[in-house]
Order: sequence, then C-alpha cells, then structure tokens
Amino acid sequence: MNATTTNIIYMSKKGIKELKKQIGHLERDHMYAMNELRELDKTDKHEERLARIEKLASIEVIDSEISDKRGYLMNAKQLPRKRDALKVAIGSVVDLIDQQGRLFRYTLVDSIEANPSDRRISIMSPLGQSLIGKTVQQTIEWSARFQMNQLQLVRIA
Repeated sequence: MNATTTNIIYMSKKGIKELKKQIGHLERDHMYAMNELRELDKTDKHEERLARIEKLASIEVIDSEISDKRGYLMNAKQLPRKRDALKVAIGSVVDLIDQQGRLFRYTLVDSIEANPSDRRISIMSPLGQSLIGKTVQQTIEWSARFQMNQLQLVRIA
C-alpha cells in the first residue's frame, strides 16, 4: 500500500500514538546516522569510504521508512468512539469461542496497526475478512494452512 495515496487509514488512538513514536525513533536514528556520516567524511582511508557508502544506504532506508510512516499518519483518521455493536466492522472488539470453549478477544484494525500478539488483527487477514459484517451468534469459518477453522461470535463491542 502506498502511503501517499489519499486512502483514509482508520486507526485506534493507541495505533496513532505508536506510529508517532516510531517516527520519533526513526528521526533519532537518522540524526545519529548523519552524525556518523560526518565523522566518516573526515577521513580518507579506503575502509572508511566503504563504511560511508554503507552509512549512506542505511540513511536512505531510514528516510524511506520515515516518509512512509508520515504518509500513513497524514492519512490516518481515528476510529469513531461509537460503533455499531450489531455488525463487525473495523475497530470492533469481538469475543469468539472455539469448539473447546476457549474465549478469544480481538480488535479489528487496518493492516498498518495489526499486531496479533497484542490481539489486534488486520481486516485483511483471513479471520478479519471472515468477521466483517457478521453478527453475534454467527459461526465464523476461514481457512489457514490447508485447515478449516471455526469460531462462534459471542460479543461485539
């Protein structure tokens, strides 16, 4: 996805805060890399010239990441506080139960904010796509790694 397009990216307040934090870290990394490059410019040894080329390449990567993340932030719009609790949509928090009775809680987010270990799943993931538009008590089915999975939707918040 190109961050410079005018597509709105819906993000949680936490996701926007994390994105701003990532930009800050990248800007600090850029500053440190530029300082290291200035130090390398003071020497004329062959090894330092190679290090300079590597440092320039790393600065380009950092610049590209900063540009992408700023584009995402520019297009980011905070999820509305009140959502329809009747159907699953981006920003919904859903409770699902598997066939063994285990409860799973996920928040549906845009891909940029997805972090399954933090229980934030992308609306573009197989499970996320299966959840969109569903209502409470519906069975959600999706395939992953040649296996069909089933969960029961028990709550939408």
